[in-house]
Amino acid sequence: DTMRRVVRQSKFRHVFGQAVKNDQCYDDIRVSRVTWDSSFCAVNPRFVAIIVDASGGGAFLVLPLHKTGRIDKSYPTVCGHTGPVLDIDWCPHNDQVIASGSEDCTVMVWQIPENGLTLSLTEPVVVLEGHSKRVGIVAWHPTARNVLLSAGCDNAIIIWNVGTGEALINLDDMHVDMIYNVSWNRNGSLICTASKDKKVRVIDPRKQEIVAEKEKTHEGARPMRAIFLADGNIFTTGFSRMSERQLALWNPKNMEEPIALHEMDTSNGVLLPFYDPDTNIIYLCGKGDSSIRYFEITDESPYVHYLNTFSSKEPQRGMGFMPKRGLDVNKCEIARFFKLHERKCEPIIMTVPRKSDLFQDDLYPDTAGPEAALEAEEWFEGKNADPLLISLKHGYIPGKNRDLKVVKKNILDNKPAANKKSDLINAPKKAADASNTQNEAKLDEILKELKSIKDTITNQDERISKLEQQMAKIGD
Repeated sequence: DTMRRVVRQSKFRHVFGQAVKNDQCYDDIRVSRVTWDSSFCAVNPRFVAIIVDASGGGAFLVLPLHKTGRIDKSYPTVCGHTGPVLDIDWCPHNDQVIASGSEDCTVMVWQIPENGLTLSLTEPVVVLEGHSKRVGIVAWHPTARNVLLSAGCDNAIIIWNVGTGEALINLDDMHVDMIYNVSWNRNGSLICTASKDKKVRVIDPRKQEIVAEKEKTHEGARPMRAIFLADGNIFTTGFSRMSERQLALWNPKNMEEPIALHEMDTSNGVLLPFYDPDTNIIYLCGKGDSSIRYFEITDESPYVHYLNTFSSKEPQRGMGFMPKRGLDVNKCEIARFFKLHERKCEPIIMTVPRKSDLFQDDLYPDTAGPEAALEAEEWFEGKNADPLLISLKHGYIPGKNRDLKVVKKNILDNKPAANKKSDLINAPKKAADASNTQNEAKLDEILKELKSIKDTITNQDERISKLEQQMAKIGD
């Protein structure tokens, strides 16, 4: 109650949430029914991606934001996994690149064509193999290009250099039980994890050491979540021993006692926190709830201030959260959610009503832009950098994204492959190597495309002969 009694000045006390009209929803989507506590939805300024039910494998839809209305059953999907997809995450530095983790133990990284899919996508740019059990979590590094983290039910966390397709860090002995979630801090120098053993751990992935940990962060047995805030503190959601939902704020430098701990209600859905570092607002979306609650984090007691609740009738199956640069600054929009129902995805727009038409710079401090501050190699070597910020004063205009190229490392660093003996002879000729690699990559691309066209033709041929047989039967 103390959270509600205090009336304090905040420009976010009157955030106004509204679901869009029916014709602006994405309809007739078979949202995945996998029992896994990920958000099932990922959005960026160009696309919304939704994990869907797929027979005989795993698939997700990728829709251009403007493609609202009824989605045809035959709409192409991204469907290269052989088991259900459990988590997806858009690359923060390239709006056409998305990673997916699946029950088939692999992580795949996909390049989506600029205007969306016209054919189903079955060939990822790269397949990352290293987990021995299903992969339930994928999370891109916030500031370094092509660095991707994955966590699996083998209790291992692997950090990949997607540009070379290699696993560069493997943290496989830090967790004794299932990992519920992983969160990078603002500059990507640390990660924090919440695990089934009720511990929250703060880990330095490059030193491969646990910097801080807290046992029994929340006493209850149900799943927890832990995320880093911009100031380095950690926000957690979980359950009390009496199964009440709780939220808490922690200082990783002293995890003995929480800075703040609040009980919320006795619902049993896992609370998924979505955090906006620019405004320091946390939105809590419970799986199976029909509301979104939001809180402002400040450095004065009680630290976590309840702002308001957006309520609707339908429970949510999952939720996507738009990055700041995808919002409409002219409408004073400070957040946009993409709420998954059984059969549709409904955008919910959060605005702070203002009388003036001028740019509200107090609502829109400079925000993380799409440029990476570091290259993967620099980060792995030990460099850190904060996100490169952009102003939203004139709205965000998406630039051209460069294609994701995966260049496998020099043949000598790996097991020699039978068909590449010629490369071994030319190893000293580094320059020649580079162009060879590029040519190989191009050749691979062309071969892949050829194969896919041939496959299509074969399929169509089979289909034609089947139809001809049917016609013949009818004729007889």
